[in-house]
Amino acid sequence: MRMAAWRRAGGAVLRLLVVWAVSTLTMLVLAGVLPDFRLQSPDGDTATRIAITAALGAGAFGLLGALVWPLLVRALLLVPALVLGLLVFFLNGSLLWLALGLIPEGRGEADPQTAVVVAAAMSAASSAASTFLAVRDDSAYRRRLARLADRRWRRAGRRAVPTAPGTVFLQLDGLGHDVLCDAIRPPADRPDGEPLMPAVAALCRDTHRLTRWHTDWSSQTGASQLAILHGTNEDVPAFRWFEKETGEVMVSNRPSSAAELQRRAVARTGDPGLLAHDGASRGNLFSGGAAQAALVLSVSARRGRHNRSRAGYFAYFSDPANATRTAVSFTAEVVREILQALRSRLRGERPRVSRGGLYPFIRAFATVVERDVVVAAVLGDILSGRTAVYADLVAYDEVAHHSGPRGRDTHQVLRQLDRAVALIAQAAERAPRPYRLVLLSDHGQSPGEPFAARYGLTLEDLVRVGCGLPVSRRARRSATGAEARTTARAALHRPEDGPGAEPHHVTGPGPVVLGSGNLGLVSFPGIPGRASREEIERRHPALLRTLADHPGIGFLLLHSETCGPVVVGADGGEHRLDTGEIVGKDPLAPYGPLAADAVRRTAGFPHVADIMVNSALDPATGSVHAFEEQIGSHGGLGGEQSRAFLLSPLLLSPPEGDGEPVGAEQVHRVLRRWLREAETAPAMTAPFFPDRVPLR
Repeated sequence: MRMAAWRRAGGAVLRLLVVWAVSTLTMLVLAGVLPDFRLQSPDGDTATRIAITAALGAGAFGLLGALVWPLLVRALLLVPALVLGLLVFFLNGSLLWLALGLIPEGRGEADPQTAVVVAAAMSAASSAASTFLAVRDDSAYRRRLARLADRRWRRAGRRAVPTAPGTVFLQLDGLGHDVLCDAIRPPADRPDGEPLMPAVAALCRDTHRLTRWHTDWSSQTGASQLAILHGTNEDVPAFRWFEKETGEVMVSNRPSSAAELQRRAVARTGDPGLLAHDGASRGNLFSGGAAQAALVLSVSARRGRHNRSRAGYFAYFSDPANATRTAVSFTAEVVREILQALRSRLRGERPRVSRGGLYPFIRAFATVVERDVVVAAVLGDILSGRTAVYADLVAYDEVAHHSGPRGRDTHQVLRQLDRAVALIAQAAERAPRPYRLVLLSDHGQSPGEPFAARYGLTLEDLVRVGCGLPVSRRARRSATGAEARTTARAALHRPEDGPGAEPHHVTGPGPVVLGSGNLGLVSFPGIPGRASREEIERRHPALLRTLADHPGIGFLLLHSETCGPVVVGADGGEHRLDTGEIVGKDPLAPYGPLAADAVRRTAGFPHVADIMVNSALDPATGSVHAFEEQIGSHGGLGGEQSRAFLLSPLLLSPPEGDGEPVGAEQVHRVLRRWLREAETAPAMTAPFFPDRVPLR
């Protein structure tokens, strides 16, 4: 035992010396190529003296990084997370400048700009060396993880590691069942080639079961995730909607709205949520009742020590290597998006939406910063032995909105997500308790040209035309429902009612028109309660036919004083939902056999709009027309957006014995059942990952 302890200590010292040597060599190389960076006195020094100076500087820089960097990050808790990411280079450069000042006789010197470059290069080199050594020495890597897990466990005040399995639910936001199936197959032109997502393909092939599930009419994260985590999405008709009694516009990814939706769900079910027992919520709109939350919008205003939503940023950035790596990747992703958008424009690709302004930074936030922070938080939860973890990775959804569900840009994102899945699975193999990894999505995405681009006017313009109201000649861009956009605003501490934010309240008698993917909502504030079909026709005789007969619109949901909820389509076609009676051509026929039940359920919501508008569907291509500026959209019925997936271990019971789950509330019941199965699973006495597959 004593010999083994000495061997471990010797290995640790050796790894430290190797990293120190790599940092020293990096500093020497940089001193030789950068004119404003020197490691010698003005009169010159011998090579040996310069090497000693570099070693002293590298050692001082490493020591300051280990001791001072966490204190700097903690002191900057009030700095917005994205700003902190941009400050990484400055802070790192400041530490290097300070380290050079500690070298005796003033032999180290660099101007501020050069210090930033040198610090970034040295952090990258030392991080690469540490990673290489950890990979080469698997036993050392296991011991490090074990120590970290034990430290996290004791910090959480736990007395013993549970032997029952824990569960990690990893949501790949917006990734539809059909797109996933394509991503886990070998390329068509290379049957023996590697699929786009090899780690997920290995799970599907060896240890997991892939099941499709069908979303509600509102096929978007707000409705799906609220039901998955809290058991109900009652009265969530869309991503955004207007509530007449308060005059407020509810937006699912607005922090105040998310908090209210979560409060309503808890009050309706009487249950705090899926994650109430020793759970963690990472990167979600809602907490699921978890005591540990990071990057969760519904609790983003909290300031408690353990449930502060933004604490995950600082836990991640407290490591200077993490901070530097993410900052470099963030910059590279911004450049990549600018080049990809330019290529799309030069090639004249259609359909295409605007990708300028702040979008490159929002994309980089979703695909780099949020991904890295969420994955790091999940790894920490696994190493601390938490019972249930639910995390959302929004990268694919954000990029697919602007590049299309099957664009070349999204292929790169899918590869990155696959690597994240592999990393989490590998960490679970070394966890202090067994873990079951469940992958799922909250909805898919359907391709198609935006409504305004295809027909030259927005849905609001069309409504105003039907009401005989003037239409503004000034082009208007509709707000996007992408989840990452508001998460980025929260990270930047930008207020909900600041410039660029969506309005909270609506004033004036005119119609309120909102878009939620290819689902539109029209409300009349001047008509108390739900406006009936007959009342709308009396006030605006041309409106309903203008909408129903438009080629870009598939159907309308109205409430009739005589026959209750009714779906109206082109050429006078109707589907009366209470009786099932169909007049003329059924407007719901192109949307599949589940459409009528989904629309009927929404028709009973208290805050359903006076007119619910679903865009047309091309049955041959599955394309729809978003009422937002998106070429990959979700939010209504039509195409792949309504087909999500569950990828669960074979050792768990099948999601549904009677067929594919329908509705997010049913998915919640399935996940509840799996957590109960974990509680009663046979006890294990050693760390064990039951879904072990060879992941790279």
